[in-house]
Amino acid sequence: MSRAKEAGGGADTAHEEGFSGRIHGSIARALGIAIVSGQHQPGDVLNNEIDASEQLQVSRSAYREAIRILAAKGLVESRPKTGTRVSPRTRWSLLDPEVLAWFFESEPSEAFLRELYELRMIVEPAAAALAAERRNDAQLERMRAALVAMQHETLATEAGQAADRDFHDTVLEATGNAPLFTLSSSIGAAVRWTTIFKQRDRELPRDPVPDHWKVFDAIAAGRADQARQAMERLVNLALDDTRAAMERRAER
Repeated sequence: MSRAKEAGGGADTAHEEGFSGRIHGSIARALGIAIVSGQHQPGDVLNNEIDASEQLQVSRSAYREAIRILAAKGLVESRPKTGTRVSPRTRWSLLDPEVLAWFFESEPSEAFLRELYELRMIVEPAAAALAAERRNDAQLERMRAALVAMQHETLATEAGQAADRDFHDTVLEATGNAPLFTLSSSIGAAVRWTTIFKQRDRELPRDPVPDHWKVFDAIAAGRADQARQAMERLVNLALDDTRAAMERRAER
């Protein structure tokens, strides 16, 4: 076999694998949204592999892989003879960025939103205080660049939202605490989806960038208590904006 044909075969294989990945990823997403939105309740038995694959018009292997994805996130469990059941909510990987996305692609409950902000309030003010004591010049520059981008792009754009996540990620990184930094993808996802949620019906009622600059100024000055307080205010104001968005949607 020629080298060109070998190379072509590799490209074809990669294409097929990518296509297959999109299929089982789409199945997992659809099932995940159905589960977190309550369409499938904990304890419900999902369709068996044969029936589900025929109904969705996909291969059994694609459906099987989608179930593996959901099982890895704690949403379902498969057992011989009993089939695939939706797991109790206590087993769900609620901080998995994909699971968070699925919550917001349906309609997150007020209780779940409140819990996300409670998590942020526990983690982020303490992280800001540590960052004020441990940050380095490179991290300060990245925070500054993120805030400049937020100011320029605004949180109504994907670029502005990405800059917002970069800021919060860098604050966590600047704590110098590796276990704490592992929460960055989850905190970033929570920041992203709550920001999108607040703007579903209309633009943000206020500009949150000045509150971010107050956090940055306290961290840059090495003032841990002020950094903590500034981050507490930032998270509390974000919660107020989210509650207002929920009230608007309830009135519709």
